[in-house]
Amino acid sequence: MSFQNHRAYNSMYQKDKMTLGFILPTARMSKNPIMENQLELARKIEEYGFASLWLRDITMQNLNIDDNGQKYDLWIYLTYLAAYTKHIALVTGSVVLPLRHPVRVAKEAASIDQLFPGRLIMGVASGDREKDFTALGISKQESGPIFKENFEILDRLLKENQPTIHSHAGLIDGTDMRLIPKPVSSIPTMVTGFSNQSINWIARNGDGWLQYPRSIIQQAQLIQDYRALTEVHAPGDFKPFSQSLFINLLENPDEMPVPIPLGYSVGRNRLVDLLHQFQEIGVNHLAFVLYFSKRPPEEVIQELGEFVLPYFSTHKGTGQL
Repeated sequence: MSFQNHRAYNSMYQKDKMTLGFILPTARMSKNPIMENQLELARKIEEYGFASLWLRDITMQNLNIDDNGQKYDLWIYLTYLAAYTKHIALVTGSVVLPLRHPVRVAKEAASIDQLFPGRLIMGVASGDREKDFTALGISKQESGPIFKENFEILDRLLKENQPTIHSHAGLIDGTDMRLIPKPVSSIPTMVTGFSNQSINWIARNGDGWLQYPRSIIQQAQLIQDYRALTEVHAPGDFKPFSQSLFINLLENPDEMPVPIPLGYSVGRNRLVDLLHQFQEIGVNHLAFVLYFSKRPPEEVIQELGEFVLPYFSTHKGTGQL
């Protein structure tokens, strides 16, 4: 699939290069998720020139943990951010397909693409939050098969003009009905994690892969396996690899990295060294998570924007404006 006319895709992805973004919210969560300053932070991230903002898809607040994600609905909040920012890529990280009707997801994604052309990168996932499945009466044990079928329905609705689809989700007769609106251009749709699928299925069906942090050695092997399989299924096509990384940016710029869950406490100069290693193994986009950050997010965004981002500049996107 070619995305040469997709602005966000081209601003985030090129072979053998890496760009940077953020997962929102950037402040550590509490029992009451902090959202009041998110638009200001999003605008600051865009002004510095980062490539993307990632949004999560969480329905229920789990009172037993302090990671509650964002409190607003994914699509509503994405629309709000899109309206008050100008060009930064908006990434769903990720739409939980077993918990959302695929026809509705297609409608929502196509609507975003019509209203804000070329800004949506759609990550999709099978979901891992037990409370969301319980609240919606859907078996988490069946999330893998449901994800696969919903993905295929979504993919056809977005890429075919008038598909006929018979599925558990409903009947679409392409002879006398079709989805409206249609996307302005193809929407990159990327599998998150493994989503209870094989790496072979992901390499064949996804437009790219969104993954979780691992050690450099582990991630390098995973990327190598993924690239080999994408070459089998789509010879010559570029399917980008993205990942998140939790960081606690230390005030001493030369502080060596110390592991924390899913990332590092590290000074900015040593962070640049780490990021070059991720680029060298084939990561094409990396999104920072400030969940464990001990400094105000405004300070971290400023320091990363001034001293780290210039090494991994956002590409000049082409396509729809």
